Order: sequence, then structure tokens, then C-alpha cells
Amino acid sequence: MEEFSTRQNKISRLIQKEMAEYFQKESRNYFKGKLISVTTVRITRDLGIARVYLSIFPTDGTDEILKQIKQMTRQIRGSLGKKIGKQLRIVPKLEFYIDDSLDYINNIDELLNN
Repeated sequence: MEEFSTRQNKISRLIQKEMAEYFQKESRNYFKGKLISVTTVRITRDLGIARVYLSIFPTDGTDEILKQIKQMTRQIRGSLGKKIGKQLRIVPKLEFYIDDSLDYINNIDELLNN
């Protein structure tokens, strides 16, 4: 597994916190009835790319929501830049992924209980 520097961890936590606030506020406007939580943010060594892992509930229509989020990436990055621009010289590029680990855990539970 990749070793992360203290700086990478701090930036990851900062981005995760700001992204969580963003989705909490904006989900009312853009993603009606969906709860979007940021489960993890992994940042590359050069701090150029932040991979944001999202959990979307309820899970129906997840692909459409992810597609919509990816189309809004520039807007989301701009909003992030306004929040953390003072702490970071360069706001990393954002890449969004679905964190389906909860689905995986539920599936294992169901298999074990049958």
C-alpha cells in the first residue's frame, strides 16, 4: 500500500471536510432527495489530483448522480478554491468515484445470513 506524507493526509482531510460541506449544502439544489457523503479523499504525491470517493444514499440512480457531479467538476473545484485557496497554492484537480464498500459489506452480510 502507498505511504502518505503528513502533508498529503492534512490536505486530504481538509478537502474531505470542505467537499462534505459542499455536498451537504448543494445536494438540496442539485441532487434532490439524495444524501451524498464523502467517504475518503486520496491525494497524489505531487498534490495535483484529489480522488474523492462518494457514498450516495439511496443508491438508486447512483450512476446518473456521479455523471452529474463529474459534469460539475469545474464548478465544484472553483467553490473548493474559494474555501481553501489561502491554504493551498494550487487547488488539485478533482476526480470523483463511487465508494461501494458499504454495498460490498451488505452483500457479504446477506450471503452469510442465507
